Parts: sequence; C-alpha cells; structure tokens
Amino acid sequence: MEQNLSQYRIFYEVAKNGNISKAAKELFISQPAISKSIGKLEDSLHTTLFTRNSRGVQLTEEGQILFTHIQAAFEELAMGEQELRRIKQFQMGHIRIGVSNTLCRFIMVSCLKEFIQRYPHVKITMEIQSSAQTMAMLEQQRIDIGLVARPRLQKNQVFLPVMDIQDIFVASPSYLENLRLREGADADVFQAGNLMLLDQNNSTRIYIDEYMALNHIQSNNLLEVSTMDLLIEFARIGMGIGCVIREFVKEDLETGRLVQLKLGSPIHKRTVGFIYDSSHSSTALDNFLAFLQQEA
Repeated sequence: MEQNLSQYRIFYEVAKNGNISKAAKELFISQPAISKSIGKLEDSLHTTLFTRNSRGVQLTEEGQILFTHIQAAFEELAMGEQELRRIKQFQMGHIRIGVSNTLCRFIMVSCLKEFIQRYPHVKITMEIQSSAQTMAMLEQQRIDIGLVARPRLQKNQVFLPVMDIQDIFVASPSYLENLRLREGADADVFQAGNLMLLDQNNSTRIYIDEYMALNHIQSNNLLEVSTMDLLIEFARIGMGIGCVIREFVKEDLETGRLVQLKLGSPIHKRTVGFIYDSSHSSTALDNFLAFLQQEA
C-alpha cells in the first residue's frame, strides 16, 4: 500500500457521508484538512476521486472503484475489532493441551471441570498422547501447555507442579494367595507371578524399567498394557501384579480390594505438573495459568 492509511480513512468517511463537513465532524478534524488530504490522495493516484456539487461531493467512476475496495477493508477491520471485544467480554480464546491417557483420566478431568465453570467460552483442544509426544509438540509450538511428569526443562520452559505421585506394585489378595499356594510362600512373586506394566512407549514404563534394572527385579511373565485404567482393572480381577500409581488406587488399598507389595527399595516419587513455553502467550493461556496457580 503506497498511501498513508489515514488518507484512505478520510476518503472513506467523505465517500460514505457524501459531504466534507459531515466527515469532518465524525473525524474531529477541520474541513480544510480533509480537502487537503483528498487532494494529496488524488495527486498520488493521478485521478479525480470526487466531483463537487451544491449538496456536497459525489464519487467519480474511479472513486467508486476505490471506495468498493476500501469499504470492504474497513468493514473487515471493524469486524476484527468487534471480535476482539467479544473475546474480551466473554473471556474467550483457545487452549491446546497435550496429556497422556493416564494423567488425563486421573488429573486433567478434575482440573478442567473447575476451569470450564469459570471460563465456559474458552475452546479447549486435547491431544491425548504419550508424554514424549507432548514434549515434542510443545517444542514445535503445536500445543500451548502439557501435563507431564517433571522433565528436563529446555529454554523458556516453565514447570508448574500439581502433585507428587508414587509408583507401586499391587495385586488382589486372592491372586497373591493363589500364587503362594502354587509356588510356595518363599517364591519370588515378580519371577513367579504375572507382571503387568504399561507398554514401552510410555514414560512411566521407562521409569519403572530403570528402577527394576537398578534393583535386579526380573519377571518371567510380562504382560504389557496400553493404559493405567486397564492395569488397575486387570489387577482388581486377579490377572497379576500391576505397577500402578498409588494415588489412583487409594480407595482400593483402603478397602483391601488391592494389596501393595513391599519392596526392598521404594520407588522414588515423581512430580506431575503443567509445562509451557514462557515466550508464547495468549489471553486464554494466561487465564489458565492464573487458575492453576490459584488452585495450587
């Protein structure tokens, strides 16, 4: 665009009102200033945009062509301003969140429930995937925030802790009793029993594999399961020994539905929280972060 935007604004108001004095009142500038601006615009475009008459001014054929395009442009600008006011009024926006199936089921749902009540007009997109994929998408700016176990932070990344989690091995009382009857009271339950772990693409599985290698825990019968929900359900019905998160089976442990296996060396707790890139922001994300900090 070769011309100053203010000149087009003046042209638009004069053409819309068909009168220089009316345009001057709306723009809060003098009539001579408007006439001067129109003259500069006509000189720069090498064409006459208006003809004068007793009632005011009238667009020439060339002026009408220019007005058609400028009118569309200013209407688009007005719609943009209106949309921004609407977003501010209703606290709208869009948040893209990455989270694993397990953390979504046991943590994210309850977190979002309260947030949605406060900000019902915010659009939320969920990417249900492994924590590794969440971290990759965050680095690629394909999501705004992720819920993961505390990772090594990259440049500009900020981690907001939500809760500590404890990985434990559990089984149903009936499964352990049958295992002892079959293998003997002194049998190594991990070698003799059916050990159920999340699949190898899961960050929790990597963490548990490292723990088992460090503590020389081996299994002759390994069942890989895709979700924590299934691990818990399989342990409940007596399919084997499941590695689950203690906080997610608290009620089962309290009622005796599941029994926690004693370990020579406990598994270190992990911290779960939200991670985001501080160099990228939006009103919706800022509201979500403020909500998280308030809840924390």
